Amino acid sequence: MRITKLALALACVASLAACQKPMGQKQAGPGRVDAQRLQAADANGEWLSYGKGYSEQRFSPLTQVDARTVPQLGLAWYAQFDTNRGQEATPLMVDGVLYTTTAWSKVYAFDAATGKPRWSFDPKVEGAKGFDACCDVVNRGVAVWKGRVYVGTLDGRLIALDAGTGQPVWSVQTTDNSKPYTITGAPRVIKDKVLIGNGGAEYGVRGYVTAYDAATGHQIWRFYTAPNPTGAPDGAASDKIMAQKVNATWSGGVWKQSGGGATVWDGMAYDPALDIVYLGVGNGAPWNHLKRSGGKGDNLFVSSILALKPDTGEYVWHYQTTPGESWDYTATQPIMLADLNVGGKPRKVLMQAPKNGFFYVLDRATGELLSAKNYVPVSWATGVDMKTGRPIENPAARYANGPSLQMPAPFGGHNWHPMAFSPKTGLVYIPAQSVPFAYVDDKTFRYRPGAWNTGTDFLANAAPMTPAQQAALVSQIKGMLIAWDPVRQKAVWTVQHPYFWNAGVLATGGGLVFQGAAEGQFDAYDAASGTKLWSYKTGNGVIAAPMTYELNGAQYVAVMVGEGGAGEISSPALMPQRPRLPGRLLVFKLGGKAVAPDYVTPAQPTVDLSKVNSTGAVQNGFVVFNQNCQVCHGPNATGAWLPDLKRSPMIATPEDFRSVVMEGARAHNGMASFARFLNAGEVEDIRAYLISLAKGAPTPAVESAKGGPGVGPK
Repeated sequence: MRITKLALALACVASLAACQKPMGQKQAGPGRVDAQRLQAADANGEWLSYGKGYSEQRFSPLTQVDARTVPQLGLAWYAQFDTNRGQEATPLMVDGVLYTTTAWSKVYAFDAATGKPRWSFDPKVEGAKGFDACCDVVNRGVAVWKGRVYVGTLDGRLIALDAGTGQPVWSVQTTDNSKPYTITGAPRVIKDKVLIGNGGAEYGVRGYVTAYDAATGHQIWRFYTAPNPTGAPDGAASDKIMAQKVNATWSGGVWKQSGGGATVWDGMAYDPALDIVYLGVGNGAPWNHLKRSGGKGDNLFVSSILALKPDTGEYVWHYQTTPGESWDYTATQPIMLADLNVGGKPRKVLMQAPKNGFFYVLDRATGELLSAKNYVPVSWATGVDMKTGRPIENPAARYANGPSLQMPAPFGGHNWHPMAFSPKTGLVYIPAQSVPFAYVDDKTFRYRPGAWNTGTDFLANAAPMTPAQQAALVSQIKGMLIAWDPVRQKAVWTVQHPYFWNAGVLATGGGLVFQGAAEGQFDAYDAASGTKLWSYKTGNGVIAAPMTYELNGAQYVAVMVGEGGAGEISSPALMPQRPRLPGRLLVFKLGGKAVAPDYVTPAQPTVDLSKVNSTGAVQNGFVVFNQNCQVCHGPNATGAWLPDLKRSPMIATPEDFRSVVMEGARAHNGMASFARFLNAGEVEDIRAYLISLAKGAPTPAVESAKGGPGVGPK
C-alpha cells in the first residue's frame, strides 16, 4: 500500500510539474508562439510577429553580421513564386520555420536553414477582386500563435492554418461581400485574440477592426472607426464613444452613402504592461472634406491613432493627426513603441510618421502629444500647435476656392513601408518620399458606389506640361532613407534614392540598417552614419521590409523581392521601366554561396496601329480615361507595370477592347467589367484616346473633369 501511495504521489508531482511548465518555453510542434514568447521577442533571435515583437520596432539584437563582416554576406538560399505582382510581406521565423505571404494572399512555409519548402496554401481569391484593391493585390504577412498561422485575404477572409501542414482549421468572412472591402495587412494576435482591419475607403466602405477568438474564429468584439450613417447603435464596442465624442464631429455629406472611410488597414502595436493596443486609422471617404462632411467637423476617427483595451475593444484615448482630413493623409502608417528620455524625463512613448509629413511622439498611456515636427517638406501646414495638438493649417490647402499644389501628395511623406528604431543609436529610420500633388475641388462630384470616390479633380495632374514644367516637377520628386532623432526631432543623416517609392527598413544590433530599392538592389548602411557598406543586385525591385533571424548559430537576413504597389501602378513613368517579374524570397548569411538565376525578361507586346482608327472622341477619351483608368494604368496611359494600354493588342479592334472593358474578358486577371460605370460610347472614346497616344499625338488640353480615381496608396 505504501509503495502504491508513494508511486501515486510521485506521479501527481510529475503531473503537477508538467502542468506548471513555465509559459513561453517552446512547446512541441511548429509555431508554438504564446504571450510570453511574444513579449520577449524584441530581445531574441527569432522574428515572431510582423514588426518582430509587440513594440513593432523592427530592431534585432543580432550582431554576427556587422560593419566588419557584412561584406561577406552572400545568398544562402532563395525561392521563386508564381505571382508577379507586388511583394510586401515581412516573413516570420518561428522554431526553424520561415512563414511568408505573396500577392493574392498566398501563404508559404520553408525550412529556415535550407529553404526546403514545407507547405503552401492558396486561398483562391477570385481575380475580379483585384478591382477593389486600390494599390495592387498585395499582402503584408501572417501571424503565428499556438500552432496556427493566421492570414487575412484580399477578399476579406481571416483564415487559420495548421502551422505544421498548412491545412485550414477555420475561416471567417470578416467583411460584407456586397461592398468593396479588402484586406492587405498582417493580423496581430493579442491574448488569444486575432485582430484584423480592412481597406477600401476610396470605393465607399466604413472602417472597423475586429477581434476573433484564435482557437475558434468566433467574433469577440468589433470597434467601428466611423459613425453609423443611420445614427443607430451597432451593438459594438464603439457604441459608447460614438455617442459621446464621434457622432457630433460629422456633418451632412456624402459620408452617409460612402460609409466615411477611416479604415484600419495596416499599423498596430501593443503594450502588455499597459494592456493597450494601438491602431492606425486611415483617410476619409471621399477624401475631399467639403464633399464628405460639408467641410464641417473633425470627422473622428479619420486619420487618428486609436488606443483600445484588447479584451473588450473599450476606448482608451485617441489622437487625430489630421482633423477634417482632405488629402488622403492616413495615419495607418507603422506605429512603434519605445522608452525615450523626453524633456529630461524618461517617457514611455508611441512614435509614428504618418502620411501628412509630421513625425509624432506621444505618451502611450495618455495620448498626450510630446512633440511633432515635419520630417519631409510640408506645405499644407506650418507646424503643429503644442497646446491644442492640432496642425497649423495653410488655409489654401483645402482647395475650396481653387487648385492647391501641396506636399506631401496622397503617397504621403511616408507610406506603409515599415520604418525601424534602433535602441543602440536612438534613431528611427524612415523610408520617406517628397512628391507634390495638385488638389482640385470636383465641382460636379457625385458618389458612384464601388468606384473611386475622392471628390477631387485629377485632370490637373494629367494636364500636358512643357519640358521646363516637367523638369521642375520632377526635381521636387525624391525618395530617401532618413535617420531621424525622435528626441531632438531632426534628421541625423539622409540617403537619397533615385526613385521616390521606397522599401521597408530593418535595424540590427550589428550597427546596420538594411533596405531594398526600386532599382533592383538590397543594401546595408552604417546605422550611425548612413554610409553604404554592402549591396546585392536583386534583379527586381524591392518594396518590402527585410527581417533577420538566428538559427543553428548563424544569422540570416531575408527579404521579399518584387516591385508593385501604388508607386509602380499610379506613377509608372517615375519608376524603373521593367516588365513584371516573378516575386522571390532571398535569404542571406555570412559566406553564403547560392546563386539565383537571372530573371528572364518577358517579350513586350507589339501592335501595328498604322491602319487602325476609331470613331471615338479623343478629348472625351482623355477625360474618361483619367477619371476611371489612371489609378491602375497611370496618368495619360503611362502604365508599364500593369498593361501598357498603348501597346495592347486589345485596342486594335473595338470588339476586343469592348470585350475587356465592358464584358470582363480579363476579370480573372483583376480587370473587372466597367459596364456599371461606362457606356459603349465612352469606351470607344477611351480607345480613340489610346490610339492617338500610341501614334504620338500630344495629350489633349482639357480644362476640368468630373473627378477621378486618384493615387492614394493602401
